[in-house]
Amino acid sequence: MKHYLAIDLGATSGRTIIGTLDKGRIDLEELTRFDNPLIALGGHLYWDLYALYNEIIRGLQLTAQRGIDIQSIGIDTWGCDFALFGDDGALLGNPIAYRDPHTNGMMEHFFNDRMPKNEVYRRTGIQFMNFNSLFQLYAMEQHGNSALKAARKILFIPDALGYMLTGKAVCEYTVASTSQLLNPATGDLDEELLRALGIARDVFGPMAMPGTVLGTLTPEVQKLTGLGAVPVITVAGHDTASAVAAVPAKDEHFAYLSSGTWSLMGIETPKAIINEDSQKRNFTNEGGIDGTTRFLKNICGMWMYECCRREWKKQILAEEHDETKAIQRIKEELSHKRLQDDAMKEAPNRTLVNPDDPMFAAPDSMLLAIRDYCETHHQPIPATRAQVCRCLFDSLVNRYKTVFGWLQDFAPFTIDTLHIIGGGSLNAYLNQMTADALGVRVLAGPQEGTALGNIMLQAKAGGGVGDIWDMRRVIAQSITLKEYQPNK
Repeated sequence: MKHYLAIDLGATSGRTIIGTLDKGRIDLEELTRFDNPLIALGGHLYWDLYALYNEIIRGLQLTAQRGIDIQSIGIDTWGCDFALFGDDGALLGNPIAYRDPHTNGMMEHFFNDRMPKNEVYRRTGIQFMNFNSLFQLYAMEQHGNSALKAARKILFIPDALGYMLTGKAVCEYTVASTSQLLNPATGDLDEELLRALGIARDVFGPMAMPGTVLGTLTPEVQKLTGLGAVPVITVAGHDTASAVAAVPAKDEHFAYLSSGTWSLMGIETPKAIINEDSQKRNFTNEGGIDGTTRFLKNICGMWMYECCRREWKKQILAEEHDETKAIQRIKEELSHKRLQDDAMKEAPNRTLVNPDDPMFAAPDSMLLAIRDYCETHHQPIPATRAQVCRCLFDSLVNRYKTVFGWLQDFAPFTIDTLHIIGGGSLNAYLNQMTADALGVRVLAGPQEGTALGNIMLQAKAGGGVGDIWDMRRVIAQSITLKEYQPNK
């Protein structure tokens, strides 16, 4: 029996999770859960890296207090964002978040000023999104960002937290691949793109592949937590890469949908797919495990739904002067089950929006953004919570169908199964709607795909499991999948 600690940080919340590998099965136990809110300050949106570090320390302290003998620690986070460190190793301010508007218009400016769009895609095979690290760095340079001028280390978020725990700085491959700076042909950051930014390669640290030892906890962290010199493993630092590694597939004839704040739909291929069609349809080629490529497309997933739930919660709190009544109403009216049950009573496809429209990226009010979109595109405006949710579910499935059709065109194999992983795998209605729309079998689960992938990569680094298919075999033996067949 061996224990591993996964630090799994998403764009809205984070967890520390213990994984126990015993007799070919893996079990998970959540130790801590915490919010990861954006900080609005001085016209920018930031992540609180110090708060995340403190939450990690709290999880490590609890591990020590409970006497859990962990083999190692792994960190995964969202992609694209990065932290800046100075000559003395100090953090030069909290990282700017990818939803910050400072990158608006910067893609086009970069193409005109530094490198043509077609050349950027040819070198990286990464979909064009204004928050890619390439455009974040360019925006910071254009705006005279003082932290960037002083930076001696640029570390992606999982690498930054690993550095704070171990004092060792690396550039983990899967999270680097989200940046639009990595060249999949060379397996390293692209020198021409770095030259266009005026940034030296060595500030990012040496490239590290998933499943290698970063270092051990520093004496300071050992003292803070009560743990010993526990190794920190560079797992697949990008949360989607860890999640895809946990897809319990039996062979390569599958597509995956990592369903959470974002919906990431794609296939696993032996090499990058970079051509005119993949660029036209804005597909991305991100690093995977054991030399694979994650060929996928980002879809704005449950973000809109969760934003609406938050707004409805605020409305109830404003309506009810009695806090107890407000809390009770929120539990009753805004539970996932209530919202989803009510949504499915509404007429299908009454209102369809494009979840990937930029107006839904970070609006002050998602409900008003939906209303504005519907008015502009001559769609019926959802008038109730149920109608809003039905609109969002129908719109997501409609987008899934389009992207899945494109994947079938690109895939060098027949796709006979869609694996849905992540929190969205619990939405039975959406899973069945997806199976019906795509016309293929859907297997839902695991919910905790990211944490499972993180832990299994730690086990792989320690020799507890073999290659990616051995990892998937262990996961398949440890969970129960729910199957959805398309209705004819």
